[in-house]
Amino acid sequence: MNYLALISVSFIVISAILVAIGWVIIAKDRSNIEKHKKVMTAAAIAATTFFILYVSRTIFVGNTAFGGPDSVKPFYLGFMIFHILLATTGGILGLITLYLGYKNKIEKHRKIGPKASVVWFFTAITGVTVYILLYVAYDPGETTNVFRAIIGG
Repeated sequence: MNYLALISVSFIVISAILVAIGWVIIAKDRSNIEKHKKVMTAAAIAATTFFILYVSRTIFVGNTAFGGPDSVKPFYLGFMIFHILLATTGGILGLITLYLGYKNKIEKHRKIGPKASVVWFFTAITGVTVYILLYVAYDPGETTNVFRAIIGG
């Protein structure tokens, strides 16, 4: 089932690339609002697709526990918490930024958008790192439902 995780994480990478493209489009020409809006909407769709795949996989397949050595597990857990905080913050900032853009509240959009983008770039980087730690660097741990993965048992 590792291919599901790879597909899922690919959507985060795609969303981050689209955010970067959207940022460059508007930075080069502030009048290119429609193209910027289309690319950023596509980025939001890619991020939403990731979220739907992640939640579905978590519910129906389960979460994969960290399979690396016990000596590395505390670092992994700390990193995972950091990633979750980034993803939550980035998702909320992204929704706010999209809302402001669609409501034509441009000054607030311009103020929050770059911050949301940077947080999202770090979310994508840490998401790929989590994937690598779970499936590439070490053999995957047990895949179990989310409650058992968190509390053990």
